[in-house]
Amino acid sequence: MTLELVSIALPAAAAALSGFVFGLAYFAAMRATVAHIAAGSGWMVPSTLTAARIIGVTTLLFFMARMGAMPLLATFIGLLIARQLALRHQRDG
Repeated sequence: MTLELVSIALPAAAAALSGFVFGLAYFAAMRATVAHIAAGSGWMVPSTLTAARIIGVTTLLFFMARMGAMPLLATFIGLLIARQLALRHQRDG
């Protein structure tokens, strides 16, 4: 029973961690996009950052979905935790 639990928990934890790390990069890129738009520095950099974010998160979630429901859900939870951290950082900073 414990070996079965470890075989489920370890990939789920790795997926959650990858979702969290990717989420931190995702929201940093979003913040950079907003900064470029607010600075009026043109449309090329914000458009590129937005496309990279969308392609990146789509690719990550696609591959996690191919691994199964548990890695997909864990990755999504990691992304949500990173979102909460980014929102808290924005509110406090």
